[in-house]
Amino acid sequence: MTGLGRSLIIMGLLLVVVGLAITFVPRIPWLGKLPGDIYIKKDNFSFYFPIASSILISLVLSFVLWFFRR
Repeated sequence: MTGLGRSLIIMGLLLVVVGLAITFVPRIPWLGKLPGDIYIKKDNFSFYFPIASSILISLVLSFVLWFFRR
């Protein structure tokens, strides 16, 4: 049963982290507006693809996970 308890704790912490991210990420003004983020707006069409923001988030998450696994 210790494996089940550990899994529940990890899922709970993950939910807390996701909740904090949903709450505080919109308050970061530069996230999503970095050079390298593609934004095309035409008359009746808009396309947005945040390449640079995705790379930055990936690097930060990779570092955090690497740090915790050490």
